[in-house]
Amino acid sequence: MSADLRYPIGKFEPPVQFTPELRRLFIAQIEAVPDELRKAVAGLSEQQLDTPYRPEGWTVRQVVHHLPDSHMNSYIRFKLALTENEPVVKTYEEALWAEFNDAKHGDIAVSLSLLEALHTRWGTLLKNMKPEDFSRTFRHPVTGVATLERTAAFYAWHGRHHIAHITSLRKRMGW
Repeated sequence: MSADLRYPIGKFEPPVQFTPELRRLFIAQIEAVPDELRKAVAGLSEQQLDTPYRPEGWTVRQVVHHLPDSHMNSYIRFKLALTENEPVVKTYEEALWAEFNDAKHGDIAVSLSLLEALHTRWGTLLKNMKPEDFSRTFRHPVTGVATLERTAAFYAWHGRHHIAHITSLRKRMGW
């Protein structure tokens, strides 16, 4: 665990070498996100949901709504990369998305259900990709070319990263 509240499990570090075992691990971690998030927020009050996980950070509620926003974008990027030759993907302003009313005040049950459905579809897609499909790429206007393999590794980390924001806050606050 990291002492930096922004990165409770540390910053993302892609593997030096991708293996079939690592792919299976990343897919399992991606599939586990909805259940792990539900456990992380179970029993929290409205006041607790509206507590930032760190000073000047998002609230727990915003983190919950951020996950399906972000993961939907990634799922679509996977589909684009699998059906087009190195497509240029659209960026989105995640910090601004987190400021919309649905993210600041919306019922988390909606995003928990959305995340569950999305990850069911995404897990099916990932488990049915051929090994060579993970080498397919997309071009991000800011970060450049990314393989689906590296992207799967990132999103396996991303879910755990944000869930740790919530679980580490609960631990610090004694919730």
